[in-house]
Amino acid sequence: MNGSNGAGFGQKNLTMLTDFYELTMSNGFFQYGRAEQIAYFDMFFRKIPDDGGLAIMAGVEQLIKYLENLSFTDSDIEFLRSKNMFSECFLNYLRDFRFTCDVWSIPEGTPIFPYEPIITVRGPIIQATFIETMVLLTINHQSLIATKANRMVRAAHGRDIMEFGSRRAHSYDAAIYGARASYIGGCKGTACTIADREYGIPSLGTMAHSWVQLFDSELEAFKAYAREYPHACTLLVDTYNTLKSGIPNAIRAFNEELLPRGARPLGVRIDSGDITYLSKKARKMLDEAGYSDCKITASNALDEYIIRDMILQGAAVDSFGVGERLITAASDPVFGGVYKLSAVEIDGKIIPKIKVSDNVSKITNPCFKKVWRLYDRESGKAITDVLTLRNEVIDDTKPYTIFDPDHIWKRKTVENFTAKELQVQLFNKGKRVYESPDIETIRAYCEQQIDTMWEEVLRFENPHNFYVDLSQPLWDEKQKLLSEFSS
Repeated sequence: MNGSNGAGFGQKNLTMLTDFYELTMSNGFFQYGRAEQIAYFDMFFRKIPDDGGLAIMAGVEQLIKYLENLSFTDSDIEFLRSKNMFSECFLNYLRDFRFTCDVWSIPEGTPIFPYEPIITVRGPIIQATFIETMVLLTINHQSLIATKANRMVRAAHGRDIMEFGSRRAHSYDAAIYGARASYIGGCKGTACTIADREYGIPSLGTMAHSWVQLFDSELEAFKAYAREYPHACTLLVDTYNTLKSGIPNAIRAFNEELLPRGARPLGVRIDSGDITYLSKKARKMLDEAGYSDCKITASNALDEYIIRDMILQGAAVDSFGVGERLITAASDPVFGGVYKLSAVEIDGKIIPKIKVSDNVSKITNPCFKKVWRLYDRESGKAITDVLTLRNEVIDDTKPYTIFDPDHIWKRKTVENFTAKELQVQLFNKGKRVYESPDIETIRAYCEQQIDTMWEEVLRFENPHNFYVDLSQPLWDEKQKLLSEFSS
């Protein structure tokens, strides 16, 4: 069957975007009669980027589109045949491939934490194995960028952050999906026009230095732009000298071109120099000229720490345009999500599986699980996340005891709380059963969920550890398996 899966732009078929060992293992499963063996996989991550207190879930809609349209083309089959590693029976299986797995996910925009299943897949082992690469690629990338964007938004304390990084992204898909993830994380908009067309993310921008350089004078350049865009006029004022010519010429252009047209300037942008100092001086000059409503935008290799420091130092900046350090998450550019087997199903019975390692952080949590978040009813703040067996229910009408799974003597009984299951089902036997919210709803949900986190979790340096606990039955199952493998 031929098909395109819409997981990338230009209707590319990304079915073959998989690690080669997924195919060799799948061929082996097929040869040993295990093709329909039901397996359970969890995607989770072990470390929050930038040693932060939380990450943001993103990329679910693109994962759905990929899974909806999985199919192998004739050319895919011919390519695999040319490798001389795959049986004809297996290639015929791929030719008639149809996705039949169940998939659950934590919704986009949700704060997420290490070791909890953010994606769970249940289905035939070949299918569940084969999709690993795209599950990880899609969720890792957008969650990384959404997390970085949210850090910058929080650093700005209510001032707008605009994503300006398309030209520095690692590919065109990374620019587009990065813009989407940035918006989920709280950015006001993007410089990426196609992201506006595809997702309705506001596309924003002013001018480049080349506009100013093209004209015989800076003033002429400013006046021409003001005439062309009287109701959307933001001028770049640092091409020559921000305070000696840029701001004075901007004020003159406003006076001579905007006011006679009944318009007001939107702002000025400073892209170089000591922006904290320059913005204070520029603010004074604009105010004295009668343009207290003219906003000041800062750009130039910004990140959350520079933004935070500028605000602490009293910078008169109303918004920030952030480029490469956002779109590439430059300070910590890996979201280390992994995809691990947690159980298999034999004759309808779920058999837990565990990966054991000398590196304690790489020991997995077994079983088919649920993810719960407990919220304090009085404050609305999140208390903890709890992983339970799939058939467990946390009854929030009764006290519930939580404990640190690594230091089990640390116990606490919580009362007056609300328990919420975090995962939603995306696919039932291969059929999509989840309709993704629009991007504005996801963005608003992310903002609302960030408000449920304590300030101690949100701080940049040494954030409070938000615990992901195990229920007693799940902890018992894990210890039982560890005992079996250590004996």
